[in-house]
Amino acid sequence: MTQYQITLSDETVHGLFKEDGAMARLVEQVLNQVLQAEVTEALQAKPFERTEERLGYRNGFKPRTMTTRVGRLTLSVPQVREGKFSPELFARFQRSEQALNLALMEMVINGVSTRKVAKITEELCGTEFSKSTVSDLCKRLDPLVKAWNDRSLKEVYPFVMVDAIVLKVRKGSQVKPQSALIAIGVNIKGYREVLGFWIGDSETYGSWSDFFSWLKGRGLRGVDLVVSDHHGGLVKAVETQFQGAMWQRCQTHFTRNILDATPKRLQSELHSQLRVIWEAPDVETARQMLQRVMDNFGNRAPRAVNILEEGFDDAVAVLNLPERYRKRLRTTNGIERLNEEVRRRERVIRIFPNVESAERLLGALLMEKDEAWSTDRQYFDMSEYLEWKRGQDVPATGVSKLAVAGS
Repeated sequence: MTQYQITLSDETVHGLFKEDGAMARLVEQVLNQVLQAEVTEALQAKPFERTEERLGYRNGFKPRTMTTRVGRLTLSVPQVREGKFSPELFARFQRSEQALNLALMEMVINGVSTRKVAKITEELCGTEFSKSTVSDLCKRLDPLVKAWNDRSLKEVYPFVMVDAIVLKVRKGSQVKPQSALIAIGVNIKGYREVLGFWIGDSETYGSWSDFFSWLKGRGLRGVDLVVSDHHGGLVKAVETQFQGAMWQRCQTHFTRNILDATPKRLQSELHSQLRVIWEAPDVETARQMLQRVMDNFGNRAPRAVNILEEGFDDAVAVLNLPERYRKRLRTTNGIERLNEEVRRRERVIRIFPNVESAERLLGALLMEKDEAWSTDRQYFDMSEYLEWKRGQDVPATGVSKLAVAGS
């Protein structure tokens, strides 16, 4: 361990007991002497010393400010020529600074507002960090998020779930809603991945179609089933971009749509009947149960029955898959749990100052979840699915608006 001999003036020592800022001046003197000792060791020569072991020459000083718990210090960093000198003191400081920066970014990602982050760092570090400083630090995430979101998709993804959440973003002098389109997939190895996200003005056909085209451009392929809620633009985009794939309408949302059109006194009874349909062993059995519901509720809840009949084929598309895959693929619950993680942080921020900040938060959260899934256990054992698919010599019909086949 390197040892340093430090000299302090009487004025500095006496000032410790009666002057504000005296501790900072003491630390400043100590660190400046440490820097002098370090440059002497690095050059193998004291100032003005003539020696054959000398590795360079002093070339004045450069002031550098360092913020510490005792205050802001101004240090005189020795400069050298014909040699190299990198103070160990600053190497340690940079590591600590980097750790602090990462902590600041993590706080923002976890939903702590920049105003609260500034307050926390002031209490911890004894100095104030402005909101703009914290935001600038967080911008270091931008290239990481962009690289991850634009990465190549090298696996085959038989199952894809898509959903959108609405964020409030400030644009100029107005606060406008922006739709964050998110896609997750289950690859051929049985692991979930966050495929990517896209922030647009709305959930129109054009937005969803552009989103799917972008995913396919990055390598998305082999899609056999797309699971989503029912939005006209979304469904049309799935039909266009994933021709030959099944579309599974989320049964949870569909059930809610049906019950909203049902008289209150009948909702509980009809709900139990719907659950029997969704849990049927095959499409034909489900269709028989549908007929019973139509006979039973046709006159009592005609609007609800019409909605059920119209969306039936889309809601039971998953029944064509082997049984072990149906429960997790019949709703968008998997991606909605992911959305709740975003919502929990987004509620703290409430209004994003710009689209870039929304992309930063959303991307960082999705990157974290994607990494966790990659090291988690398999979501599905795909062996039975692959065997089932090999046995599909002729695409099934009457399943959905889309035929059953890989895209």
